[in-house]
Amino acid sequence: MGEKSKSRGCFGWFIALIVLAAVILAVVYMVKSKMKKPDDNDDNEAGPVPGPPGAIDKKYADALKLALQFFDIQKSGKLVNNTIPWRGDSGLKDGSEANLDLSKGLYDAGDHIKFGFPMAFTATVLSWSILEYADQMDAVNLLDPAKDSLKWTTDYFVTAHPSDNVLYIQVGDPEVDHPCWERPETMKGKRPVIKIDADTPGTEVAAETAAAMASASLVFKDSDPQYSATLLKHAKQLFEFADSKRGLYSVNIPEVQKFYNSTGYGDELLWAASWLYHATEEKTYLDYVTKHGNEFARFGNPTWFSWDDKLAGTQVLLSRLLFFKKDLSGSKALASYRGTAKAVMCGLLPKSPTATGSRSNSGLVLVSDWNPLQQSVSAAFLASLFSDYMLTSRIHKISCNGKIFKATELRDFAKSQADYILGKNPMGMSFVVGYGDKYPEYIHHRGASIPADATTGCLDGFKYFNSTKPNPNIAYGALVGGPYLNETFSDSRENVRQNEPTTYNNALLVGLLSSLVTTSSALQSLK
Repeated sequence: MGEKSKSRGCFGWFIALIVLAAVILAVVYMVKSKMKKPDDNDDNEAGPVPGPPGAIDKKYADALKLALQFFDIQKSGKLVNNTIPWRGDSGLKDGSEANLDLSKGLYDAGDHIKFGFPMAFTATVLSWSILEYADQMDAVNLLDPAKDSLKWTTDYFVTAHPSDNVLYIQVGDPEVDHPCWERPETMKGKRPVIKIDADTPGTEVAAETAAAMASASLVFKDSDPQYSATLLKHAKQLFEFADSKRGLYSVNIPEVQKFYNSTGYGDELLWAASWLYHATEEKTYLDYVTKHGNEFARFGNPTWFSWDDKLAGTQVLLSRLLFFKKDLSGSKALASYRGTAKAVMCGLLPKSPTATGSRSNSGLVLVSDWNPLQQSVSAAFLASLFSDYMLTSRIHKISCNGKIFKATELRDFAKSQADYILGKNPMGMSFVVGYGDKYPEYIHHRGASIPADATTGCLDGFKYFNSTKPNPNIAYGALVGGPYLNETFSDSRENVRQNEPTTYNNALLVGLLSSLVTTSSALQSLK
């Protein structure tokens, strides 16, 4: 009995020591975990993976339907299955002086000029939106309208690129068009064309058009393989032209400076090469973005995504390679792109240590007094994309200078911008025409402001411009420029800064709303 009791006592002490050691180790681990400074590896914790499209959010679905309708309002050419009662055929002779049919394409804003640079950006963003969110669009029966508007635009670009080193980049003369106030269906002014070529290069517009063609080739790869191949051929030729014949288009063609002046072409070259890699998976394009990153990418310096600056978009687009292509996970160059993309995201999160101060009191991101909502909607679109990449990759946290945020907080930010645009703001106004009870009624848009049955010339149409009555035609879905930083807005036709819609704003809006219509996993590959 005594020996057994002694044995049991020793055994009990042994168990107690083991338990004590385990407790001490657990405490040490917890202390170290709390003291450890978060770094880039802290966002690699596994989280839930989104599934197929879930419940539809009617608010965003209704807004998306309107946003896509604006592209029908902006179409030039002989309209097919036209659903806009106050629009008709226009620009049917565009390109005739060059013996080309440039009748299709989109009028970029409230005038009747077809500016190739922003139109190409519109097409690239619309392609990106379709590629990432086709399931969401299809869930609300809007995929076909989106693809139709895209093809209307890329058809124009195919014709505008008649040979390897020639690209027509503009139809119409703003100096002739802007002094007139008339419907596109009745315009009679001259419609000259502008081109770039080997002697007069325009790297940024050629590269942006290459990006548009490459991304669109992915959209039509399954539904129309022949058309897809045609787009890809043009994209490759245009990229070679852009890179081999470098030159700023707004320097070589000074007349464009007043309207779409470019600040550089490095971002477009990286953007185009990124899209060509996604379209082809040819290593030469991946090598291009890794080789020229230090030259053009401004690593570590977050930028705003816009028709002029594609760096933030490029960084997010290349980030998806590290999220989904494990064989590229060791690429230091791609890590630099992703690191800068993360810096962009950290700048958008309102509680981040590096949060941008460029926002209104109500939280709307605002950078410029001209077309203020462009950066709001583009930032929200990128945030939603990055959040979806993270969640699909089972990465649900991001570190911003040591402070941890959830991937879902990026989506919350995107929703906050969308909700503000749709009317949740101090003005109680939706900035999407036709959405909600209160929206702009005097937008700066020739076609919307003139009755469809009116007969006007160049100048007598200004009686409608000066009218105190709301526009007779509602430009459903048009996203106007938006409020100033002090959250004021003037609904006036004269107010070009705040009250003129643009196709590129709407392309970004389509992407944003498509991402919010319902939850879904991101595609592992765009190809």
